[in-house]
Amino acid sequence: MMKSGKAAMMRMVTAFGLAGLAIALAGCNSTAVDEQPSIYSATMAKPIPADVYPVIEGKLPAATTQMSNEEAASQQAKLTALGSARSSGAISEAEYQRRLKELQLLAANHGADTLKQIQN
Repeated sequence: MMKSGKAAMMRMVTAFGLAGLAIALAGCNSTAVDEQPSIYSATMAKPIPADVYPVIEGKLPAATTQMSNEEAASQQAKLTALGSARSSGAISEAEYQRRLKELQLLAANHGADTLKQIQN
């Protein structure tokens, strides 16, 4: 009796083992999924030669034009004149502070204002 019970148990374990294996393998099956094409497609890719170093020099385009030498000189002259007028007493301290605050606001907001112009 012991042998037949042991044999029956082995058949049962084998049957359940095979059924579990079949279920596990069924879960591994994959079906073809239609994927969206990548934004970076093969037409955008450039061939990369394997026998040379990449070229990394060169100028990148600027987001906006650079201040000219004349504009920089003009700004410097305005600031120098403002400092001279303050020290000579030609303008009051209140007027100097008003102009200084105006220039500080320009410096603080210039980047955000320029970005808005570029985005529009």
